[in-house]
Amino acid sequence: MQIQPIQNEYEKEIVDLILNIQQKEFNVPITLEDQPDLQDIENFYFKPGGIFLGAFIDDKLVGTIALVKFNTEAGAIRKMFVKKEFRGKEFQIAQQLLEKLITYSKENGLKNLYLGTVTLLQAALRFYEKNDFITIPQEALPSDFPLMKPDNVFCQLTLNPA
Repeated sequence: MQIQPIQNEYEKEIVDLILNIQQKEFNVPITLEDQPDLQDIENFYFKPGGIFLGAFIDDKLVGTIALVKFNTEAGAIRKMFVKKEFRGKEFQIAQQLLEKLITYSKENGLKNLYLGTVTLLQAALRFYEKNDFITIPQEALPSDFPLMKPDNVFCQLTLNPA
């Protein structure tokens, strides 16, 4: 498996991967129109200092994770998705994606990572908790945190500098 930064040249693969998981697997009522970032990865993620990573097996995109740097010390994790057949302990794709994003965040001076998700995604919540994220109330988010409409559960990870 290979993890690398990806941009709009992978737009079709990214959109296919994410929308299939959101809509077909978990029935989350979200469309491509609700996620304009997916069609402008460079400006949305990379320009402000974030990153968008893709995990590839045999040159096929099987997972993604992204970081929105929303202020000098904080970032929001977005677009953490792994194809169903590549999830779990055997592959460790989600774990490797998260570790690479945390390393990038520390190297770029971030002190905190935040994320929003939906109650429905219990496995995702357990995964984040296992990785030392704590659940926080929405009111505890920084005022400039980029909220997504469906999110109703929020987590925070305090980073120690590398």
